[in-house]
Amino acid sequence: MSDENIAPILKKKDFVSGQDVKWCPGCGDYAILAQVQKVFPSLGIKKEDFLVVSGIGCSSRFPYYMNTFGFHTIHGRAPAVASGAKLANPSLSVWMVTGDGDAMSIGGNHFIHILRRNLNIKILMFNNKIYGLTKGQYSPTSELGKVTKSTPMGSLDYPFNPSSLALGAGATFVGRSLDRETKHLAEMVGLANSHEGASFVDIYQNCNIFNDGAHSAYTDRETKHDTLIKLANGEPMIFGDGGSKILKLEGSKFKVLKLEDGFSTDDATIHDYNDKNLAFLLSEMTVNEELPTPIGILYKEEKPTYENMMMDQLDNALKKQGKVDIQSIISGTNTWEVS
Repeated sequence: MSDENIAPILKKKDFVSGQDVKWCPGCGDYAILAQVQKVFPSLGIKKEDFLVVSGIGCSSRFPYYMNTFGFHTIHGRAPAVASGAKLANPSLSVWMVTGDGDAMSIGGNHFIHILRRNLNIKILMFNNKIYGLTKGQYSPTSELGKVTKSTPMGSLDYPFNPSSLALGAGATFVGRSLDRETKHLAEMVGLANSHEGASFVDIYQNCNIFNDGAHSAYTDRETKHDTLIKLANGEPMIFGDGGSKILKLEGSKFKVLKLEDGFSTDDATIHDYNDKNLAFLLSEMTVNEELPTPIGILYKEEKPTYENMMMDQLDNALKKQGKVDIQSIISGTNTWEVS
């Protein structure tokens, strides 16, 4: 292997740009940025092969703060630009940073299609359940009845469940993490990178100005043991203080069982992230207050990527037809003379 193909040893500081970070003090975006900058040097990818693409919103200032190639696009259209970049240069490591408003509202159509096409692009969605940049309007993930500046009497919209939407769109990697679970978040960034295909990570992020505490049930020390469960493939579903509770799948519904009632960890359901039916059930646990919210990899599937299939198709066309001059394509074969 030639030296030019070997990625140099990089450190976190190599991915820190000279731009002043202009998020509100205390914003959860800082934690996400720090973990991404921490993980990128360990991925074995040359810095010039990274591309960070974003849409519009607080989260979408991300490319300014990463010392990589970046593209701050327009509202909801980051998937289109990221797709174009990946198809033009499949060797790029393309990361798309978006928010719940940018991805789930005006960008919803682009979002589902980038997932179903399975381009090898990593999608990090900062989910604070609010429009932060425009100062506090309800978003597609805001809960029913949410009182905001644009819904003073409470929102009448049923919210999107991003993980369920991603699964329904055919995503081959669906994960979830939190801004305050920094170790777990770093692991999820690394796992998303290692997946060959479209990787979607729904990151619960706190907007301490316009929606403070939206995810506090999962981050407060007093409650998170009972409201959060960390999934690990091939491992039993255990949660609670000191691992005092388990999840058992009975038919198509999960049930919480306590070890103090005579149950053991052997009774717990084993997580299998290749089981799409199980992934849907886990995803829908986020709307059931009687069950913990899962974080980790909900679903993972190996499937050919769009860009690889495109390259194969182009290679086959070249073998079959040979190289064709572009002017001959424009001119066509049907011509006539007018006397």
